[in-house]
Formats: sequence, structure tokens, C-alpha cells
Amino acid sequence: MTHRFLLGTATALAFALPAFAQDDDLLVFDYSGFEDPSFHQPYIDQHGESPTFVFFGDEDEAFQRLVSGFRSDVTHICAGSVPRWQASGIIEAWDTGRIPAFGDLDGSLLGEDVMAGTAELFFLPTDYGSTAVTYNTDEVTAEQVASLQVFNDPAFAGRLSIPDNVDDAYALAYLATGVSDWSDVSDAQFEAATDWLRSIHENLRTYWTDPGELGQLMGSGEVLVAWAWNEVPVALADEGFPVGFERNTTEGTSVWLCGYVNMADGPGSEDKTYDYVNALLDVASAQPLIEGGFGSANTVALNALGAETLEANGLGEVTVPVLAQLPISNEQRQRQAEAFERIKAGF
Repeated sequence: MTHRFLLGTATALAFALPAFAQDDDLLVFDYSGFEDPSFHQPYIDQHGESPTFVFFGDEDEAFQRLVSGFRSDVTHICAGSVPRWQASGIIEAWDTGRIPAFGDLDGSLLGEDVMAGTAELFFLPTDYGSTAVTYNTDEVTAEQVASLQVFNDPAFAGRLSIPDNVDDAYALAYLATGVSDWSDVSDAQFEAATDWLRSIHENLRTYWTDPGELGQLMGSGEVLVAWAWNEVPVALADEGFPVGFERNTTEGTSVWLCGYVNMADGPGSEDKTYDYVNALLDVASAQPLIEGGFGSANTVALNALGAETLEANGLGEVTVPVLAQLPISNEQRQRQAEAFERIKAGF
């Protein structure tokens, strides 16, 4: 999965390059952009400098580098990658007793699947966001986007877009076909979601690959309605674009989840590894994170920002079912990935 950041292709160009080498005792393997000092200011206050960061373009690349011998202390991934990383043996469990904010983490983001079905925590949620219907309010009415079936509306044929991302695509398809929990879908539910994705394929202008691309497509008027991450409408609104973000669609909405894994046999300081993730979950980091398009997984820190701020950033309360993109089995994710590639190829 490509992380949610308005960086376009710059992320891919930055892979494997250190942002800046500072604290040699801690190496963070991450997406470009997360080296922002304001995201981990408590760590800087404690140690006088930021960790050393090395970047990757996507999580498949990061995984291959790590299993091939590259070593980091802590790595930033999204929930869908967790089962494969855990099965590989390259990560170890977190000691939740060393994470003061653990008891304040959002319960809906810290379910049995995140815990990998064990008493141990291998994935520490730190940041999340929402995926919902983004639309041009000058040309599309709120009534027209009240249902996810807008993606099947012939009135918008050729002016619709969804992410080129299997997790987001299937989150949309499951919701559209009546499923709001993808942790244990039946074969029939998978087939229904796959058929629905296939049914909208001809209506799509494109499968967008990064938020910057989608912003341009919507800004030019090529795309009127999209399934998009919450920072997209915020960025468009900041530019004066007439944009709406409808999370309360009849069938439901989705949230995605990312966080950090503790690398087994990391070369640096384990104490500083905990200091770093604790800094990200600190109340002081919530405001900078939301300005970057991310909600803090720490509910106390997030709620301290106020309901108005959360709503303005696409993270307000909703009254419809929410499909949380928690980890699923490798088998299910592979089945979805294969089907999605066939659909995009026109089959």
C-alpha cells in the first residue's frame, strides 16, 4: 500500500535515501514526509535531535529490502501488510507496558486482527484516515452522492475515479454490497464485491495512484466523483475548489490504519525505539499530524483537537457503518489483489 501523503512521485524518488542522519542510535524506515520534526517533537526534546530516517517507496519494496538484509529499528507500515511481516519473523512484539498511551488507543483500530489473534501486539497503530466520496459540489448534488451506487450512475460515466489500491477498492466494493466487516467474508461476499468492482470499471476515468494526481483530475473537471482519502478534499478546499466529502453514504464509509512495527534485531537502541513511537502518540503530536492529513490513533490526543477540527479534516463522527481496514489473512488479500488486477486489465 502506498501511504497517504500529498507527495506524488517524490516518494518513489526518495526511497533508500536518508532524509538526514542525526541520532545514530535509532534508524526509522519510513515514507518520505514522516521525518517532519513536529510529528515527533517530544523525542527531540528528550534526545536533542531526530532519529535517522531512511525512506522507501512502498511496503512491498520495504519488505524485500528488510528480508534481504537491510536493518532498521522501527518501520512504518499499514495494517494490511501486518500478517506477512509477522509471518516472516522480521518483527517482534511490542511491550505495551512501555507505551503510556496504549490504553488510550482507539478501540476500533486495535481489534483482534491488529493483535494478530494473540496476546501479543506486533503492530502499533499511530495514524489513520478516512476514505469516502469526494465530489465537485458545483456539478454534483449531495443527493447524487448519498449512496455508493453513484459509481454505477451512467450520468457520471467517464468522470469517476477510485484508488489504484486493492485495500481501498475492496473496502468500497464490500460496503457497496452490504459488508462492513471484512475480517471473515464468505466466498459469496467476495464474489459479490468483485462483481461490483467489475461493474463500475467501464464508468471510471482512471484508477488514481496518488492524491496529487487526483487533485489535478478533480481540479481540471475531468473527474467529478472519487473514492478518496480525507486529505484530498481538505487540500482542494484550501485551494478554493468547490468540494464535498460525503462520509455518511447509505452503505457506510471506510477508515485506513497505519502504524509501526518493532524490527527484530534492530541495530540501534530499543529504548529510543519506544521513545520515538511514544512521541508520535503524544498529545503534542496530534495537531501536526492532522495538519499533514493524519488522525492520531490516540483518542485522547485526537479528541483534544475538538470536533470542529476533526470534521474539517474529514475525521468527524459518522452515523453509518464503518469498514475498518484492519489486517486480513494473506490468502484473502492475495485473492483480492489477483481479482483487482484482472478487473483493471478489463477481465
